[in-house]
Amino acid sequence: MLELRPNCECCNTDLPPDAAAMICSFECTFCRDCGEGTLKGVCPNCGGGLVARPIRPASKLGKYPASTKRVFKAEGCAAAAE
Repeated sequence: MLELRPNCECCNTDLPPDAAAMICSFECTFCRDCGEGTLKGVCPNCGGGLVARPIRPASKLGKYPASTKRVFKAEGCAAAAE
């Protein structure tokens, strides 16, 4: 099951479970602006492609809550994307 991480690894923007976010196959998570703009659709951690993160139905969040573990790269992702 996807973790649905709560923030963008690049800019630390909060990403609620229903936010438009992007993930790679390792669940690295980015806001759409960073994923499509800064990173141009490529994960800076693994080099894999970024795709739209699915939305977990609100009715399932009680039983299967989103993660609270924040992953943030203080140096940002711009350097990794170059």
